[in-house]
Amino acid sequence: MPLEKRRIWALVMNSAHARIVRSLGWKPGDDDESSPPAELERQIEAKQMRDIMADRPGRSFASVGSRRSAMEYGSDPLGEETRGLIREVIELLEKGHRKGAYRELAIYAEPQVLGELRKMLPKPIQDAVTHEATANYLNLPPQDLAQKLAGDLGVAHGLR
Repeated sequence: MPLEKRRIWALVMNSAHARIVRSLGWKPGDDDESSPPAELERQIEAKQMRDIMADRPGRSFASVGSRRSAMEYGSDPLGEETRGLIREVIELLEKGHRKGAYRELAIYAEPQVLGELRKMLPKPIQDAVTHEATANYLNLPPQDLAQKLAGDLGVAHGLR
């Protein structure tokens, strides 16, 4: 009986950029071991803080008298952008999970992003997570990233 190959996806993410390396260790009908695993990429458009917070939050009247006070922002705009990226990534992960494209998910992310991911991941995706690490591999070229992830996860490099 042949040994079943592992179906692994790896998510590499920071607060503004995400890469999903798909099919580490397995791809049906693919015998070409020289090409790197397929990759999905999502990124937040780079914005300056002054652009994000261009609208001032306004002023309000004090409860007593006619004095007005400056109001503070009601949310963290950069955090909202990151959570939006996480929602996009979760959508891609759910779609792949429903199709049976992976059984295991490895997550490499900044500590703050990893915390947000843990809170936002639905139960079926949480159950698929087999490896978590606080690491930043986003700047690695595709082939080097695949090699690093394969080494970390104990799968043969080059298998797709």
